[in-house]
Amino acid sequence: MPARIMYVGDSITETASATQVSQQTKAQNTFSTAMVISGIRCAFTYVIFPVLAPILGIASGVGSGIGLVASIIGIAANIYSIKRFHSADHKYKWHMTTLNVSVIILLAALLVIDIASLT
Repeated sequence: MPARIMYVGDSITETASATQVSQQTKAQNTFSTAMVISGIRCAFTYVIFPVLAPILGIASGVGSGIGLVASIIGIAANIYSIKRFHSADHKYKWHMTTLNVSVIILLAALLVIDIASLT
């Protein structure tokens, strides 16, 4: 019986490519989540607490406490987003890093303001 040569194809390349696409998708989803968390924090800080809290009779100091926690969560989410983009070797990793660092700086400033208002 003659020996048969079987063509395997680029299955290794296809698997690596699918894994890379999956990692890039996860990085993009993480970035979106980080931006949503940061946006929710800003909505609470600038809309809900200043406008709705007095109407509902909620104490004004509550906003700073919640803003403090939301800032910390937002900073952590943005750091995780940077990590995901770099581990996936995403083609826009430096663009996203710049954007994430900008958001981290803004959240850190808000964090300092919240700490100052609590003391």
